[in-house]
Amino acid sequence: MRHASDNGFADRRKAAAEAKQQLLKKFATAPKADDPALAAKLAERQANAAAREARRAERDRLKQEENERQLAEAAALTAAAELESKAEATAREEAARERIARVVADEAERKAERDRRYAARKARQR
Repeated sequence: MRHASDNGFADRRKAAAEAKQQLLKKFATAPKADDPALAAKLAERQANAAAREARRAERDRLKQEENERQLAEAAALTAAAELESKAEATAREEAARERIARVVADEAERKAERDRRYAARKARQR
């Protein structure tokens, strides 16, 4: 079934020409490159971009400072842990030396006591 408003070729061609004229009018009324409003808008965009870049640079700087602070803190903790482990190792070595010295002293004391008893026994036998 055909539509009541039969669009013929001439009607379609006329509609296309009108659409083309409206597009041309739209471009003709568009702001030119030397328009002050367009220049102001462009300057505002550039200012926004510069401000955004400055904020990003500040964020990066703060992040870098935080990373450096954390690295310094980690290095300090590592140095402290290393110092503590060295002190602990020294204490263990000292305790081992003392234990060895006690064992040697006890052994020498036992040997002296044994020699004393032997000498006393030999003295009784004579």
